[in-house]
Amino acid sequence: MSEELEKFKKKKEQQISSYPENKELVEAANQFNVESNKALYSYNFSWMGRPIIAYPQDMIAMQEIIWEVQPDLIIETGIAHGGSIIYYASLLELIGKNGRVLGIDIDIRAHNRALIEGHPMYKRIDMIEGSSIDSHIAEQVYSIAKNYNKILVCLDSNHTHAHVLEELNLYSKLVSVDSYCVVFDTIVEFLPTDYMPGGRPWNPGDSPHSAVSDFLKTADHFVVDSSIENKLLISVAPGGYLKRIK
Repeated sequence: MSEELEKFKKKKEQQISSYPENKELVEAANQFNVESNKALYSYNFSWMGRPIIAYPQDMIAMQEIIWEVQPDLIIETGIAHGGSIIYYASLLELIGKNGRVLGIDIDIRAHNRALIEGHPMYKRIDMIEGSSIDSHIAEQVYSIAKNYNKILVCLDSNHTHAHVLEELNLYSKLVSVDSYCVVFDTIVEFLPTDYMPGGRPWNPGDSPHSAVSDFLKTADHFVVDSSIENKLLISVAPGGYLKRIK
């Protein structure tokens, strides 16, 4: 690494590490996180023609992680319109190796399946329909995963405490050392109760964040990579970027 690039990197790291002490910046980010979630901000974006239902900031973080880890398999629970699995597949396509994406969803709707299967990035995608915490589905995932060495996991399906904790217990075992298990929508813990129109079965105290907290009580092989959320400030996954360290 050149001297100038090393200086730039160190300056960036110092800047990021200072953000938690910047009360005005943190408060502004927190306010935006709450109000933007209430306004369904994450529904505004797409990737290569498919709705992604994610914050751009988190997707940039995922790009950085995928480039750093260079996984040969990315497992994601929760497919919806397919934007995120197509995004991950496109990044693997750019890396240029043989990486694949495995998406799992309890209900892959016919119109979404057709559009995903007709997409240019589908050549790197496999999908399984069923509950991610069903033992038969988990067996299929494990059977596929045994053929890969570097694995990254993203959890973005049902956001209740019990469901996410079971996903963590099932799929964290597949994560490679120095790779990540990213738990999305931990932000639910910090939002008003029943913040979404129509309601959802998850709320503060019964959320991905509470599941992560329980998981980390015994899972000492994972740590929260707080540098990511410090950098992003605006994210649906505070405390959700879990790095496997051993």
